[in-house]
Amino acid sequence: MKKISIFLFLFASMLVNAQQFTLSGKVVDENNEPLPSASILVKETRRGTSTNFDGEFSINLKKGTYTVQFSFLGYKNETKVISLNNNEEITVVLKPNQTILDEVLVSAVRVNADIPVTFSNLSKKEIAKRNLGQDIPILMNYLPNVVSSSDAGAGVGYTYMNVRGSNSERINVTINGIPYNDAESQGTFWVNLGDFASSTENLQLQRGVGTSTNGSGAFGASLNILTDAVSEEAFGEIANSFGSFGTRKHTVKFSTGKLNEHFEIAGRLSNIYSDGYVDRAFADLKSYFLQGTYTDENTLIKAITFGGTERTYQSWFGLTATELEQDRRQNPYTYENEVDDYKQDHYQLHWNEKWTDNWSTNLGLNYTKGAGFFEQFKENETAADFNNLIVDGTDVIVRRWLDNDFYVFNFNANYKTDKINLITGISYSNYTGDHFGEVIWGEDLAPNVNIRDRYYFSDATKNDFSIFAKANFDISEKLSGYVDLQGRFVSYQTKGITSDRDAIDVDTNFDFFNPKLGLTYAINQNNNLYASFAVANREPNRNDFESSNVTKNPVAHETLFDYEFGWRLKSENVKLNTNIYYMSYDNQLVLRGDLDDVGAPIRINSKDSYRLGIEIDADITLSEKFSVRPNLALSTNKNRNFTRSLNGSVQNLGTTNLSFSPNIVAGNIFTYQPKENIQISFLSKYVGEQFMSNLDSAVSEADVLEGFFTSDLNVVYQINPKKIFKSITLTALVNNIFSEEYVDRGYYGTFDFSNGNGGTTTGDYAGFYPQATRNFLIGATLRF
Repeated sequence: MKKISIFLFLFASMLVNAQQFTLSGKVVDENNEPLPSASILVKETRRGTSTNFDGEFSINLKKGTYTVQFSFLGYKNETKVISLNNNEEITVVLKPNQTILDEVLVSAVRVNADIPVTFSNLSKKEIAKRNLGQDIPILMNYLPNVVSSSDAGAGVGYTYMNVRGSNSERINVTINGIPYNDAESQGTFWVNLGDFASSTENLQLQRGVGTSTNGSGAFGASLNILTDAVSEEAFGEIANSFGSFGTRKHTVKFSTGKLNEHFEIAGRLSNIYSDGYVDRAFADLKSYFLQGTYTDENTLIKAITFGGTERTYQSWFGLTATELEQDRRQNPYTYENEVDDYKQDHYQLHWNEKWTDNWSTNLGLNYTKGAGFFEQFKENETAADFNNLIVDGTDVIVRRWLDNDFYVFNFNANYKTDKINLITGISYSNYTGDHFGEVIWGEDLAPNVNIRDRYYFSDATKNDFSIFAKANFDISEKLSGYVDLQGRFVSYQTKGITSDRDAIDVDTNFDFFNPKLGLTYAINQNNNLYASFAVANREPNRNDFESSNVTKNPVAHETLFDYEFGWRLKSENVKLNTNIYYMSYDNQLVLRGDLDDVGAPIRINSKDSYRLGIEIDADITLSEKFSVRPNLALSTNKNRNFTRSLNGSVQNLGTTNLSFSPNIVAGNIFTYQPKENIQISFLSKYVGEQFMSNLDSAVSEADVLEGFFTSDLNVVYQINPKKIFKSITLTALVNNIFSEEYVDRGYYGTFDFSNGNGGTTTGDYAGFYPQATRNFLIGATLRF
């Protein structure tokens, strides 16, 4: 009987120890307001969950003692040691972290799961895993419906990103709420932000129109970047990486930590160099980042300056189909200094003040100075093309300059209670830019001509003023509403002649009203549905006005009507986001099918076009060691009744595919973490077939890019020595591990010529940007 009793006791003990208990509760702020999407991490199991829309959470654990970390953007982390012997319910109060600028951006241009906007976040920790010198678009490649590319093929230098088929000119980018897109071209030149990922705290990509933001309208997505947060403790950091094609990155960072509990100074110096996958397509990028911060209980003042210089060799014209077939790494340009050489410096001042428990304000000021040139060698040129500075038939070297200044003023006020979150704001920017070309060498100059005489000049001024009010408010216990109203008023003036010596004379104004409405319905603590409707308007860019003057086709502004419907699921082991979108365009500016003389695509208005798709992304914890993060985007992207001049006459091509808008984009990150300090990830990406024009191969099949599948391998290993260094992080990245030969970007154009029979025949040409086959990067980061 005694033995049986002992056996029953041991059996019962095993059952108790194997039994799972529930740790549940609520995460709130100091005003007892719930914090939705707060993160809960159990360090011993490396598993976690997040709070629902009411700030509630629940996680099942075996009997034991656990270290649980609670975190939320803009708040100090809270760590609790919990001994779990029974089901336990707790309330965790997080205090605002006044040393983080996140609160400014959250209140101004960011959203959370309560707002009916489709978005993805990328944290500093995620960025650091692959931050070995490649630019931000390459690091974002595995976000849903994103396609990244680079001119030189290695991810350094001129890099690009498409979201939902919309290129960088149609993606609104802000840095700490300050517009970054070039005011005239509306493009985003990441080459001027070398190693900016090393100074990025986190970023948020909103797909579709998104919420009201500052600067140019978002026609495919908006990306807002938050720079480094204030460090409570002093540190130094040295990071070096090396890899294929002579790629190397050298970074030095420091922070004084909080001095006298109020002040911090931090900075970074970086140098990135790569020879490029394409022959001689080098990029030499030097950059810096410096910030000074003052904080107290209710005040945050942050002064930031960043910038750098870039020198990049010509690879933006790509290769012809014949050159690609002969040698996909060749570079047909031989002039040794055919480079882009540009310097850009940014100065920002941010002041965030909390006046009461309900009211806070943010003020942002910015000045950006940019200047640089593109140098080019030309053979056997005509004197008239260079203002008769040369003799006919002369070889010549020219520099095409851009010298500009950009000022920004932002102000936002935030009123927040238990029932409503109201944000109002204004933004004003002023841009001035000079475009001019110099002859810096000529085989035979005209009489009385001096080196650096200008052969064209135009100046430009652009003013952009916007005012908005947005509110998220409770309608019932489970239903909340969202209203976002923005007025944007743009004036643009430019006068002079272009690099082709065509007159450009623009003096125009645009008045836009951009409303956004939506609803969010909480089905239960783990599920919610959202629906939204948004309108965006966007003015033509400088290239559109230039091509409009040449082709005598007036260019119109474009309008987007964006409909979104989504479902969000958050449970202990699964986070799932699913959304359906329909983006209907009026006068969308699409590729005509040719480039100007500096490689910029020429666009025309497509009266009626649309994008219809579904996006699914998930974060699934399979076990304590394995996780998977798949995403899938399926879409159809069409022009209706698209017309183009072909064979000497205007033809209606009917319904055609929108260029660079693949019907399928899929990605996956499979992660194995055998120990806390080592992580191995296998990343895969598939991009479907793309059309390079909007003609649907009406002339030839040369405008089609084949679909491609690539995979990367990423290993991160961290050592925590007891002396000298706080940590040593070793990182390895093998890109395109199966050595796929692929082209992810290009251009296609048509031209009409006489067929000798009194008629006109249409011919075509195409260019391609080959991406690197298997290549690697390895790096070490020493923190002390």
